[in-house]
Amino acid sequence: MKRIVILGAGESGAGAAVLAKKEGFDVFVSDMSSIKDKYKDMLNSHGIEWEEGHHTEELILNADEIIKSPGIPSDAPMIKKCVAKGIHLISEIEFAGRYTDSKMICITGSNGKTTTTSLIYHIFKSAGYDVGLAGNIGNSLALQVAETPHDYYVIELSSFQLDNMYDFRANIAILLNITPDHLDRYDNCMQNYVDAKMRILQNQTDEDSFIYWNDDPIVSRELEKYDIKAIRYPFSELKEKGSIGYIEEGMYKIEKPTPFNMEQEALSLTGKHNIYNSLAAGIASNVAGIKKEFIRKSLSDFPGVEHRLEKVTTVAGVLYVNDSKATNVDACWYALESMKTPVILILGGKDKGNDYNAIKDLVKEKCAGLVYLGADNTKLHNFFDGMGIPVRDTHSMRDCVNACYEMAKPGQTVLLSPCCASFDLFKNMEDRGEQFKTLVRAL
Repeated sequence: MKRIVILGAGESGAGAAVLAKKEGFDVFVSDMSSIKDKYKDMLNSHGIEWEEGHHTEELILNADEIIKSPGIPSDAPMIKKCVAKGIHLISEIEFAGRYTDSKMICITGSNGKTTTTSLIYHIFKSAGYDVGLAGNIGNSLALQVAETPHDYYVIELSSFQLDNMYDFRANIAILLNITPDHLDRYDNCMQNYVDAKMRILQNQTDEDSFIYWNDDPIVSRELEKYDIKAIRYPFSELKEKGSIGYIEEGMYKIEKPTPFNMEQEALSLTGKHNIYNSLAAGIASNVAGIKKEFIRKSLSDFPGVEHRLEKVTTVAGVLYVNDSKATNVDACWYALESMKTPVILILGGKDKGNDYNAIKDLVKEKCAGLVYLGADNTKLHNFFDGMGIPVRDTHSMRDCVNACYEMAKPGQTVLLSPCCASFDLFKNMEDRGEQFKTLVRAL
């Protein structure tokens, strides 16, 4: 009996353990942190051995294969020991893909992944397709393959998941954009991060589809390096040579594989960045053969994604917007670009090697105030303080919201779009967004 060890017992790890057990492996789960009760219950109910708070080397280094949580960096001590012993490391997605013949619609990119993935899922579901949502959002792909299989899976893939995928094949691959992110995990080398993103193309055949943003300079450069067998479906904001999806004279248009158009004003998602997300989702649904009426209806009634430019409430004439998902500079750029009123911008958190020059001009143009929210705001002070914009320094969400309340004037917008990861002060970006919304609603 082959032994599979799973490192990390969150959503992906617990799901992978259940599938491994079902497929007859000797399974052991180890997590350096504490395991949530719901995952302990899941492991116990399937008779799977686990440990938390430490790694027992002799129970891990005898594995035939190791499934690694995407959150564990490759330089973690136990990972180094596994590599030194020559044990093959894979992701939960790679493992799950071995046990299903379902169609895989996979989405990656530095920004817009969650919105595009959720929108595609919404279209498929509305059209009556048997579809599961997995990857960075939704439920574990491995758990669904084991217990609630679907004909289609819509999967959001981070670079960390793609790093440990080898034989997995995306039937429809979507690459939205590549901008600097997570460079702390890639030796501060942009090319290493780019290479991870491009792995979404591996194993695609001439029966598959590749959807991508035609104007992304990094994507354009990288595509020349690859022998791409899949049918290409490039999209752009405006009609241009090569693009099959675009906006033209107020109309949202897709040329292939089936011509489709609708009024841009009818799209539920607004802002320039959401044009790309809506085009990618529409093309993917079109490629999958979904009827035009379902695509049109779903593009116009999609409610959006929590923590992504989410309007919370208006207090004393000030609109509060939760964009906690903006964990890199580029995401904040899109958020600022979509603002129509003066902004009090909340920035800060765990810096991932950020270069704030990308938003400098927009901050000058749009911001009436800056509120820093982080354990250490030194880098923000050094970059933004000399711009002549009022600044406040805070180290908790309560102080941050109070500072915004004091600074903001009627007709302005308070925007939480931090450019940074959340792990210095919060459990995750959802926790950051939830705390913001709770405190704002209590004002």
